[in-house]
Amino acid sequence: MKTLSPSVKAAAAGMLLLTALSCTKPVDNPQVDSTAGALRVSGPFATQTTDFAFDLMKRVNEQEDKGLNTFVSPLSLHIALGMLLNGAKAQTAQEIQKTLKLDAQTLAEANQTYANLMENLPGVDPKVKITLANSVWYRNNFTVETSFQDVLRQSFKAEVTPLDFTSPTAKDRINQWASDQTNGKIKNVIQEVKPEHVLFLLNALYFKGDWKTQFKADQTVDMPFKLVSGSTKNVKMMRMSAPLRRVFRPTYTAFELPYANGNFAMTVLLPNANSSADALINSLNTAEWNAVQKDMTEGAMDIGLPRFTLEYEIGLNSILSKMGMPTVFTDAADLTGINKNGGLKVDFVKQNTYVAVDEKGTEAAAVTSIGVVVTSVPVAYICDRPFLFVIHEKTSGTVLFTGKIVDPQTN
Repeated sequence: MKTLSPSVKAAAAGMLLLTALSCTKPVDNPQVDSTAGALRVSGPFATQTTDFAFDLMKRVNEQEDKGLNTFVSPLSLHIALGMLLNGAKAQTAQEIQKTLKLDAQTLAEANQTYANLMENLPGVDPKVKITLANSVWYRNNFTVETSFQDVLRQSFKAEVTPLDFTSPTAKDRINQWASDQTNGKIKNVIQEVKPEHVLFLLNALYFKGDWKTQFKADQTVDMPFKLVSGSTKNVKMMRMSAPLRRVFRPTYTAFELPYANGNFAMTVLLPNANSSADALINSLNTAEWNAVQKDMTEGAMDIGLPRFTLEYEIGLNSILSKMGMPTVFTDAADLTGINKNGGLKVDFVKQNTYVAVDEKGTEAAAVTSIGVVVTSVPVAYICDRPFLFVIHEKTSGTVLFTGKIVDPQTN
């Protein structure tokens, strides 16, 4: 059995997060449980957000070293940017909406879908644990528009919390929230709270599911894994011979490993010997992905999948700018939906992820964080050293007093 390249194994694991955007329209599959009926995602939204997912995958692969594993959550990023979109106006909003591939959706329609995902995605499969959570943290002396707070509470179920950003424990509270929402897998998303930071938007996504058909631990063996460099290393290769849904393409083979009741699955895409993981990523798009799902048929397969654990972090400013939303990172940003006085821009968009795959199943988590800053911070001039002062009358220009303070004293 061919081994799975590092890039594809992580990308394939990421597919389990893509199913969240399309699980209302499953292909004919008797494994899928009807409990997904409450989840409502329109066809256009599902298609456009799948476009977003593959666009993101390609951009990440372009930016990162080809010898590194990558693992991102398109769903977590989409929801976090969806919250930001509600605070954006004019060109800034248009760029975010286009980047999210929601050009054909109104903001109200998008918010309705976000609300449905927040409400119903966690209950799609009672045997799979899914948690989705959003939070907003803002400087306690900064005004956040009531309308912005209301839509985030209503459509995104967001916790909105004023916080003393000058406190040394401010970032600890935010990081504790991220840890609590991801079962302790992601503990440090905010490294510092800068003086210019006024608001943080966070989305957390956690997934834990057991395979429908689990790998047998006694069949896991040491096998060589070919690295991008051409060298090999021994890995713990899980083995299984079972009927699986699969499809064979000229340059790759795809097979599906369902979780629990079958509503969620990991689709593994294995490039053929004459191809590569990078070539496969570049060829993937929504049409190809949909065709793979449609063309899969069940048949006997002998597969090998390495056990792996991955912690990953990526800054997304450059990637999102290239995807179509550069203005939000500049002083020209219009985020007057957050504060009507404006003067805000996004300092960073970052994602931290975790995934562990073993014989029993998969545990995965993602936290997307967005930091919003004021575009110009008044410099504080503290008279903490000798200074002069002048008391004068302005209409006549008469100077009444002058002074120098080198040792302030009070009675």
